[in-house]
Amino acid sequence: MDLKQLEYFVHVAELGSFTRASGFLQVAQPALSRQIRTLEVELRQTLFDRNGRGVTLTEAGKRLLAHGRGILQQVDRARQDMEDQRGAASGHLAVGLPPSVSRTLTAPLVAAFRQRFPRATLTVVEGLSAYMLEWLQIGRIDCAVVYNVAPSPVIDLLPVLDETLYLVVARQAGQPLMGEPIPVRDLGKLELVMPSRPHSIRMLLETALIAEGCRARVGIEIESVPAILALVQHQGLHGVLTLTGVRSHVPEDAFHVRPIQPGKGPPLVTTQWIATSAQRPRGPLIEQSTDLLRELMLAHELASGAPPALRSPR
Repeated sequence: MDLKQLEYFVHVAELGSFTRASGFLQVAQPALSRQIRTLEVELRQTLFDRNGRGVTLTEAGKRLLAHGRGILQQVDRARQDMEDQRGAASGHLAVGLPPSVSRTLTAPLVAAFRQRFPRATLTVVEGLSAYMLEWLQIGRIDCAVVYNVAPSPVIDLLPVLDETLYLVVARQAGQPLMGEPIPVRDLGKLELVMPSRPHSIRMLLETALIAEGCRARVGIEIESVPAILALVQHQGLHGVLTLTGVRSHVPEDAFHVRPIQPGKGPPLVTTQWIATSAQRPRGPLIEQSTDLLRELMLAHELASGAPPALRSPR
């Protein structure tokens, strides 16, 4: 088995067709088929079931695909590490963004990345903070923007900014965008649509309500911020989100937001961090890209006119 055979196999598996893989790889289809057949003979396993619509993976093929992706990823990281030794910001960077941040930050990030790192390529993936921390540990992504995470010896965290939580309801005709503060204890009387535990916003709100001697009434649990906002807008439910989350909806003026007045506990504030792996080398591309990401996050908050307290790195 050689790397070229493994690369060909992975592309055929992901594209589901020898024809599509041949076009993508710019390799003649008979040559591609021969390489896959040689691999099957060597492994003494059939990797694909052929049919008129393309190919599907056999059980053996599914197992090899999992290994193949990891092997090719490690080879790519080895090449990038060698480039990093030369001090060049080149290679491939995978960035994870929460859905509430992705909508507003992806376009400026891609534009700035391409201008600043012309020899590098970029992948942007969306996910919740808990998932992205796992992806960092297994090497699927190189850095991520995450909310309120516990310190860990395997993750390096850079605090960037704090965001206040707001009660979000559907805006009525003539109603201002920003309303009067609402005491946190009054949130216990409202039916809320929120992410499930251990989402950072859910944990912050429940902790604050317990300090006031009451509990959250969560009617629906949804992990998706756009879905939460859709239910708030069309079903008359109540959400608790940051302004970044509200601005991820189009149109954002569909909502009336109210600051949450803290009771006995601290203000309801969630922190955005840039997370990277503490277990893998940080080459020039990761170092310079995290600086770029922080610049864009702070610049976006200043331009938006939102009032979160900016934080400096420790």
